[in-house]
Amino acid sequence: MKYSGMARFMWPIYRRSFRSALINVLGYNRISADRIMCCAKERYRSIIGKLPEFEKDDIFKTNILSCSMLIAVLQSLDKRPKLLDTSEYYKQAMTNAATKAFCRMGSKQKFKDRDIKKMKKTAAIRAADRNPYSWNMDYLPYEDGSGYEARFYKCGICTLMKEYGYFDLTPAMCALDYTMSDMGGSTVFVREYTLASGGPYCDCGYKKKDRSMKNYQ
Repeated sequence: MKYSGMARFMWPIYRRSFRSALINVLGYNRISADRIMCCAKERYRSIIGKLPEFEKDDIFKTNILSCSMLIAVLQSLDKRPKLLDTSEYYKQAMTNAATKAFCRMGSKQKFKDRDIKKMKKTAAIRAADRNPYSWNMDYLPYEDGSGYEARFYKCGICTLMKEYGYFDLTPAMCALDYTMSDMGGSTVFVREYTLASGGPYCDCGYKKKDRSMKNYQ
């Protein structure tokens, strides 16, 4: 994957929030945070440079880029963080204005025809059969019409994290799904399994928030 286009712009979009989380979550001072981010930038470019190009219709390129950023930072730290600290770090690092805007925009389209078509198309192309850093999934609508599940059998993040020796920290990235659903505002995210935790698949369930809230009353 070339360091251009989306791969290039991810760094400036998230650099500040990744740096701030080093201070606010992991306890580094500003000088150390600057040093870590300077080192991580070059490592990010190196990681990206080794990845294959993603297919035009593959919607998961952003996911692998954010994973690459996390790996680059982890490689640059003085000490390997524990899973809980990594989870909080990644949550704060990714929760910036760009992510919030993306979630709100996606929330407006959730469950509409365009969203459903995109899910079905993504399931059909099975990109991970050709690119180990992508995903294979099934689109499974709930019978009661309350939403749908995206069930993943191959995960590019698992592949990349394992390749760089951070597979045990992969659940930190999985946890962001709940945060992003909350930021969108239209869905309740539900999950039982993840591949990163040894499950048979990753089930990403999106229930319509209005209907879910009524079910809880």
